[in-house]
Amino acid sequence: MAEDTKTTRLELIETRKSIRLAENGHKLLKQKRDVLVLEFFKILKKAKNMREELNTQMNASFKSLAIAQSFDGVFAVEAIALSVKAAPQIEVKSKNVMGVRIPEIRGTSVAKGLEQRGYSLLGSSARIDEAAENFEKSLDLVIKLAETENAIKRLLKEIEKTKRRVNALDYIMIPNLKQKARYISFRLEEIEREQFISLKSIKEKLGS
Repeated sequence: MAEDTKTTRLELIETRKSIRLAENGHKLLKQKRDVLVLEFFKILKKAKNMREELNTQMNASFKSLAIAQSFDGVFAVEAIALSVKAAPQIEVKSKNVMGVRIPEIRGTSVAKGLEQRGYSLLGSSARIDEAAENFEKSLDLVIKLAETENAIKRLLKEIEKTKRRVNALDYIMIPNLKQKARYISFRLEEIEREQFISLKSIKEKLGS
């Protein structure tokens, strides 16, 4: 530090200014980290509930499929499944949470009415319709869960990044700047003392 640091009053002013900026940045980053952590745990809880709901719905879907296959036959169920033409579409948007782009995934044409599924109602049955409806609900939950888990990954990545920046300011940058300011202040005081002693010595010599 002694070799690289300019021991001037201007350098001390600039260093103290840098300390204030770093401390303000540190404060803002900590606030950002805290908001992201709160959002993370909120979404994590939502994802846990959604997984449980999806498991329940998937069990209901496969149960209704098994009933439809038992009563209407596997080939009849497969034939109706292959006749469905309108596939669900996925729409992806995003929202901003403290600078983090969180995806919003929406499924369109997931839940359909009887007349929208593309198969003949005459060749179907209430059991097949129920199985179709259950799987539509399952798919809707899968899309919502994909959005939630993607958000969790992005938030976790940003939390880690912010945490590293906070730690860098906390343990490296701010302490180094403060040490630099102390060193410059100490050197300036030394220079002042040396100048005072030198002036005093000159005055004594002139007085004698």
